[in-house]
Amino acid sequence: MAISTVGVVGAGQMGAGIAQVAAATGRSVILQDIASEFVERGMATIHGSLEKFVAKGKLPAGEADAIEGRITPSVEQGALAKADIVIEAIIEDQSLKEGLFATLGKLCPPGTILASNTSSISITELGKASGRPTEFIGMHFMNPVPLMELVEVIRGRETSDATCATVMALAREMGKTPVEANDFPGFVANRILLPMLNEACFALMEGVAEAEAIDTVMKLGMNHPMGPLALADYIGLDTCLSIMEVLHSGFDDDKYRPCPLLREKVEAGHLGRKSGRGFYEY
Repeated sequence: MAISTVGVVGAGQMGAGIAQVAAATGRSVILQDIASEFVERGMATIHGSLEKFVAKGKLPAGEADAIEGRITPSVEQGALAKADIVIEAIIEDQSLKEGLFATLGKLCPPGTILASNTSSISITELGKASGRPTEFIGMHFMNPVPLMELVEVIRGRETSDATCATVMALAREMGKTPVEANDFPGFVANRILLPMLNEACFALMEGVAEAEAIDTVMKLGMNHPMGPLALADYIGLDTCLSIMEVLHSGFDDDKYRPCPLLREKVEAGHLGRKSGRGFYEY
């Protein structure tokens, strides 16, 4: 199947990044969100990202303008009916995603692929909600999208071979390395990463060491570019908690129990970089 127009739902950090890399392939992109202020912020994020590439000599100014020009911002869901694939990048809430895909399944013509950027939620369940499980797939980009090479491509129980092949090819054309995974809670990346971040929270809560010391051990001892607590702040502590809850309930295993300190931070509104305060202050 040929993909000429890409729809992206959610103009936050992830959605803006997905829109940028899709437009960089020469395709038309529709970036949709529920309010004009969100879409405008997403377009500003894209503009700023492209300016950095130009300043570093990685992209000609004319090409940056062309990429931005291929992206059409919209607050109307109806605009997504023109897309050959719609990639969802809204908050990590299963009921909200299921409601969105139920709407998109009716709005988009047959043959349109629906994809979710979810980092942990069942692709099979979201595909069922869409009413078109054979044309449904997970397309989990890493943050920040324009810089990170990996895309986890997650097949639901009924995802067709044709859908998977189309999405794998699209990811490669976006300059990414797609890696296929099956539909288990957290897939591969977050099934391994988030328990490590959660364990760092337990180490901090139990007084094993201060936050800076925990992060320094992992950076210098394990050669990680960013410590786990700083990374949790970057991801968003609310997102980390949501993923741990999916792992905990999905596997019914207390080894995935969210750290009480993580839950406490989220309840206090200390969500990390996006709120100005998490394990660190920003």
